[in-house]
Amino acid sequence: MRTYEDIKTVLEAGLKIQDCDLKLDNVNLVNVYSSQIYPTNIYIKGKRIVSIDPQASLTAKETLNCQGMYAIPGLIDGHMHFETTLLSPESLAEVLVPQGTTTLMADLMEIANVAGIEGVKTLLNSIASLPYRTYIQVSSRVPTAPGLETTGGVLGLSEVEELLNWSESISLGELDPSKVLFIQDEYLQKIAAALGRRKIVNGHAIGRSGQELNAYASAGMSDDHECVTFQQLLERVQLGMTVMIREGSTERNVEELIRGVIRQELSSEHLIFCTDDKHVIDIRNEGHINYNVNKAISLGMRPMQAIQMATLNPARHFRLEDEIGSITPGRLADILLVKELSDITPVKVIYEGKIVAENGRLVKETNQGCYPEWIKETVKLRKPIIEDSFHIPAQRQGPNTRVNVIRIYNDQIINEWDIEELSVVKGQIVNNLEKDVLKLAIVERYGKTGGVGIGFVKGFQLKQGALATSMSHDHHNIVCVGTNDKDMTCAVNMIYKLQGGMAAVHNGEVIGKMELPIGGLMSEKPAEVVLRELEEVNKAARQLGCTLPSPFMTLCFISLPTVPKLGLTDFGLIDVLAHKLIDLEL
Repeated sequence: MRTYEDIKTVLEAGLKIQDCDLKLDNVNLVNVYSSQIYPTNIYIKGKRIVSIDPQASLTAKETLNCQGMYAIPGLIDGHMHFETTLLSPESLAEVLVPQGTTTLMADLMEIANVAGIEGVKTLLNSIASLPYRTYIQVSSRVPTAPGLETTGGVLGLSEVEELLNWSESISLGELDPSKVLFIQDEYLQKIAAALGRRKIVNGHAIGRSGQELNAYASAGMSDDHECVTFQQLLERVQLGMTVMIREGSTERNVEELIRGVIRQELSSEHLIFCTDDKHVIDIRNEGHINYNVNKAISLGMRPMQAIQMATLNPARHFRLEDEIGSITPGRLADILLVKELSDITPVKVIYEGKIVAENGRLVKETNQGCYPEWIKETVKLRKPIIEDSFHIPAQRQGPNTRVNVIRIYNDQIINEWDIEELSVVKGQIVNNLEKDVLKLAIVERYGKTGGVGIGFVKGFQLKQGALATSMSHDHHNIVCVGTNDKDMTCAVNMIYKLQGGMAAVHNGEVIGKMELPIGGLMSEKPAEVVLRELEEVNKAARQLGCTLPSPFMTLCFISLPTVPKLGLTDFGLIDVLAHKLIDLEL
């Protein structure tokens, strides 16, 4: 928020009553308002831009010769979750800021599902001192599937209203259709609370179309980040919804959607970029929002158009264009200096008037936050996990039985609903490694019920061993996939011993592990250490035969009870669209 002193200081600098702090000389301005690129000088006072007038002759304490580089507004991620980067907010700066992202729109629903409103407050303690800003999309559905899963925390109407009153809050976080189309009063009241404060409501309309989508939009949904086809994108834009084009670790949607936008010559005014869920290793190797921009440009989109989708468009959508999203007078001085518009690789990153990154490295030091012990002790097992915990007694007589199976897709979090015939051995339904049908288990980890939900999954290509992690959206119980009960038992117990993390097991031995102590979701370690650990545990998964590019990220999403077609929780197998428990066996 701009104060009287802030306004007066910038104004006096523009009128030469006092010096500016920084002049960016010899720079080509990418003006996202006029869609023009032209040479000029940029003057900055404190955190804000004073002038972009090519004829201005203001005085500045420091001048930076930009050598004809392009000045682009700081990039904005329209929707993300800190927790799935695996990094604390402090460590995230090391990989995020050098890629040019200066603003995050973050839904903290993962830590909220683990530890409620106190978990959200804990995560936000250090954000104000970081070299990027975070706005909060207040989590609307904690738990995501009431009555169908166990969580560690709950955000009811009163907690949501408290969070909406925070100055950092800019919207009500993603709300899936089941909460709206089934006319559940609690969620409609949360929508009203957000709209009554002139804050938008984020959508999550995966798999919905036609009148059902119309009804959903009529409740006040402003956007959707779940489109996987151009037709879905077009239908939402036609309804007045903004579409967030997502590129995460397992949700690869940019190519399909941007090709459609270019092919149909659709206006990009209501399109923005987001990552949603992206592991640190992919941010390091590919980029962040700049990857989305560069990918769009490589597909044939005009650079100005792609840049607007990462700057001005999200700023307007979240009603923040008076503060961010452009390099214009009075706005916060978030500026990237790049050599080429076809490859947004920042040479320098300026955040609120200060250089914070150069040539791919953070130059502003960030200190690791001090997280309380209680947030690092969230994995509690009500009863011991033994091999019998993963047995599946057949309900019908005979050597075989037919079961419902989750079939995963590469590069998407949606799944298919298959039916497979499996063998029954000594009364127990067993895996079929030849068909790549493996046991999948969700172990309740808050010490409340001790429940273990068991199903089957196809697509992991594991030939031996088991994988487990304490990150399983959105309830974040322990999720485990394996070829045998012994290794699954070992993997789950290792997650308990680590108090959150990832584990790969072979023949009863842990061959790869990674600690995620903050809520069982994030590491306290620097980004370089986390990157190394993640590479090692992914390597261990590949040794077991898994061919997926991001095996643990895929494992994270299998259990979602809100992404079609099937989900699995500690309660059991979920028909997502019907929002109900179903039998494993047909």
